[in-house]
Amino acid sequence: MDITGLHTTASVLVFVIALVFAMLGLGGGMLYVPLFKWLDLPLKTVAIPLGLLLNGVTTASALVRYAREGLVDYRGGLPAALAALVAAPLGAHATRYVPKDILIFLFAGLTLLAALYALQSAARPERPRGMSPRRRLAIGLALGSGEGFVGALLGVGGGFIVAPVLMMLGFGARQAAGTTAFIVTFASVSGFAAHAAEGDIDPALAILTVLAAMAGSQLGAWITAKRAKPGWVKRLYALLLLGVATKLLWDSLAP
Repeated sequence: MDITGLHTTASVLVFVIALVFAMLGLGGGMLYVPLFKWLDLPLKTVAIPLGLLLNGVTTASALVRYAREGLVDYRGGLPAALAALVAAPLGAHATRYVPKDILIFLFAGLTLLAALYALQSAARPERPRGMSPRRRLAIGLALGSGEGFVGALLGVGGGFIVAPVLMMLGFGARQAAGTTAFIVTFASVSGFAAHAAEGDIDPALAILTVLAAMAGSQLGAWITAKRAKPGWVKRLYALLLLGVATKLLWDSLAP
């Protein structure tokens, strides 16, 4: 594929990925990295850092729309966001040393459980619950640390775990999407910064895909904020999580 075809193909696919994942407050890193590998770009120096960059751009762009609609719980998400900011560089550094196969397998199991929970809860009416400041802080720090470390380690952002956990804690589906975008933005930007020092990204490819991610994420966030119903959002979460879990298991079991 020539350079023009590469840029065009990447931009169109990034737009579609950003649109779908932004509807859930996610960045799309789970698909950005395989996409760039499929386009024969180097994994560690291009696919992972560019995937994290686009993950952050997608969630940050969607966050603007969610914030306008009052769907971001800053107080609830701040502990997780700060923990992710600190943990992401550690995950990026650990890429060299941590055996990924076992970690991916365990991560796939957690993702599968989250998908089953989302399916089970889709038909139930939402009953948002409050939580004590101490519990909010403890859960936020643990969630953000795990999401930041594992997301940067695998180059996937990790938001597909954050959103179901927030819903388990009593967040409404749309507020969970908005707050997830807030948390994942911190983790993705921090992880990208840690990877970028060793990266070798084509500036034109980066600019075009960033613009595509911004356009797609704005449209996706608008659909969720204005049109989507909570049950529909949870079912879409579940389908994406099942797909993610299947891919992770395939990657960990494949020779």
